[in-house]
Amino acid sequence: MKLNNLTPAAGSTKTSKRLGRGQGSGKGGTATRGTKGAQARAGYEHKIGFEGGQMPIQRRLPKFGFTNPTRVEYLAVNVATIEALATKLGVNEIGVDDIKAAGFAAKNDLVKVLGNGEITTAVTVTADAFSKSAVAKIEAAGGKAVVNE
Repeated sequence: MKLNNLTPAAGSTKTSKRLGRGQGSGKGGTATRGTKGAQARAGYEHKIGFEGGQMPIQRRLPKFGFTNPTRVEYLAVNVATIEALATKLGVNEIGVDDIKAAGFAAKNDLVKVLGNGEITTAVTVTADAFSKSAVAKIEAAGGKAVVNE
């Protein structure tokens, strides 16, 4: 193999249409742009969403929905995850920082503990919010659920 006999794979390259190179080419004259008008000229740019004067789709379709500006989103962490984290770290207090350090939540996430799974160790859990079932399971195992202020 030498540099002078390297070629691209068959079908991987296409030759570009040579427009406006004389009548004999079949693409001379107007160079497939039609006749006259802004679109036939160099430098033509249409506005985003312009549909040739037809009512554009973003105006044909109605507005809908509502975005609540005061919505608070929590990242869900289950009781089973808290159990696994407590046994892995060997501690009896788990806070939001521990959950974030373990990679279960991002830096700016608010954490809510949900009651999916089982917990057997007595752990004091500090989080931004708890579900009723999570509080019941944590307290049944002898732990405490503390809400961040």
